[in-house]
Formats: sequence, C-alpha cells, structure tokens
Amino acid sequence: MTEEKKYPLPPFTKETAIQKIQMAEDAWNSKDPIKISKAYSIDTEWRNRNQFINGRAAVQAFLADKWTKELEYTLKKELWAFHENRIAVRFEYEYRNDAGQWFRAYGNENWEFDENGLMQKRFASINDLAIEASERKL
Repeated sequence: MTEEKKYPLPPFTKETAIQKIQMAEDAWNSKDPIKISKAYSIDTEWRNRNQFINGRAAVQAFLADKWTKELEYTLKKELWAFHENRIAVRFEYEYRNDAGQWFRAYGNENWEFDENGLMQKRFASINDLAIEASERKL
C-alpha cells in the first residue's frame, strides 16, 4: 500500500522548506499526536534527546506522554538550512511542569524526507532552561 503524500515534496526550495517547517510548527502546537504523526513515514526513525523512537505508532505514544509532562506547550521553529530532501531547523519551545516550573527548551532538528514528503528521519538535540513565568516570550 502506498503511503499518502504530504506536500510540499522534496527536493525543497527555500520557500517549500519554510512551508514544511510552518506546517510542522502548526501541527506540534496542536498537541494532537495522531495529526502530528501523519507527517512521518510508517517506519520513521527518531532520536529525541536520549530516546530512540521507531515507527509512527511509537511517535504517537511518545507525543501523548510528552504532553502529560510538558503543560501549556508552545513551539516556534525556523529554517536553518536545506538541501534536496533534508531540512535543518532551529527551535525553541516553552512549557511548565506539573509543579508549576516553567522551562524554555532550545534545540536543533535534522529532518530527512522520503519521496512522498513524509519525514523518515528526525534527529533532535534539545536543552532545557528553567525560567520564571515572567520571562516567557512565546
């Protein structure tokens, strides 16, 4: 069975890379694991911090768990670089934990897409910084 296409398709131009990033930002800000996972191939491979996640079903479980711990999550992504079927992204997001402590997370992601525009690889390096609620900017 052929997977659905997720436009725009590679090879990316600056405009289509930015479009792909905005679509990802919008999806992640929805905090809907099913919706988000549809941008990834069935056999997607992730490294997220120190976790290795394989497959769309595992992505859904990971994301569902993420938002039980990262409350009031808000994300901003921006283009760093692109080439053919790859995009590099800088990002920051803010969230609070259940104890009320706010954090800003900074990081980089490297994305690789298949011919259908589905992300087949996502490698994320992320650092968290504790902040005061008054320091929030997102």
